[in-house]
Amino acid sequence: MAADMVFAMNGEGEKLAVIDVTNQAFTIATNETELDAMAEQYIREAGQRREIPEALREALQNSMLGRGLISTTETYLDGMSTYLLKLGPENLGNSATPIDLRIAASFPAFTTRLRLQDMARLLAEGLLDSMSAERRRPVCFVSIAGGPASDSWNALIQLRAEHAELLGGREIAIAVLDLDEKGPAFGVRAVEALCAPAAPLDGLRIGFTHFRYNWSDVSGLREALEEMHSGKAICGISSEGGLFEYGSDEEIVSNLRALHCGTARQAVVVGSVTRDGGPVRASWATNRFLTRPRTMEAFRRLAQEGGWKAEEVVERPFSFNLRLVKA
Repeated sequence: MAADMVFAMNGEGEKLAVIDVTNQAFTIATNETELDAMAEQYIREAGQRREIPEALREALQNSMLGRGLISTTETYLDGMSTYLLKLGPENLGNSATPIDLRIAASFPAFTTRLRLQDMARLLAEGLLDSMSAERRRPVCFVSIAGGPASDSWNALIQLRAEHAELLGGREIAIAVLDLDEKGPAFGVRAVEALCAPAAPLDGLRIGFTHFRYNWSDVSGLREALEEMHSGKAICGISSEGGLFEYGSDEEIVSNLRALHCGTARQAVVVGSVTRDGGPVRASWATNRFLTRPRTMEAFRRLAQEGGWKAEEVVERPFSFNLRLVKA
């Protein structure tokens, strides 16, 4: 592990690295040709997989990453399990088993790390113009099903590294809307560690609030936006591996409409949309998460119905990672 990394404790008392996508320990670089080759290899290997042997299943239950993957078959991966995937094999710590290292080095884990980098950049760049124009206005990050909200704090790290003058003295808040408790609890400790002396967000005062939220009932979203005074703030909303991947068409539209009504006109939404393609179908051979694959054209229609339009789309093997602005 790199010497300049920051650490925070999870709910089990274990010390975990706090992801900073500007730190070389976490940054990954690739290009479209390399990703295409990795995707093709993943599809070929998936076609050769069979039922998981009982001995391997038992070994997975005894590993930090395997437990999460086994327990979430036919459902979704919880926030902390997803966070562990984003650490990478070099940063899992001494408690990692050989199986953990193998999972962390897998193609799906690699693309999950890449997705976080995309989210942080899309958020930071989407907020930059508004923050430059209004240097006293509060900034609010709203993370739907965001677990620890690592995309929000990484957007702040990126802004701090490239435009430090835009953050000094500004009121900053992160709100996580999630049914899970463990992810947001770790997020609080991670942000505290990042704001410590000599850490990447040294000196910033960042509020962190968790709202229990089920996206099928948007009244909770409206209440959270009102409590955060998001209509008066420069607002960056995100849902990485969440609403746009698992939500129904109706849930996506209703949440986007609530976000449109409850935020200022400069608000941006970033998120990942499960991409209908070969890698996603191949992943069902081992883990059939209940994502809802869509084409980009289909999602654009949902976004338009909710009052938003796509400003930037990054095509990745498993997802479309995108930023929306108000239509």
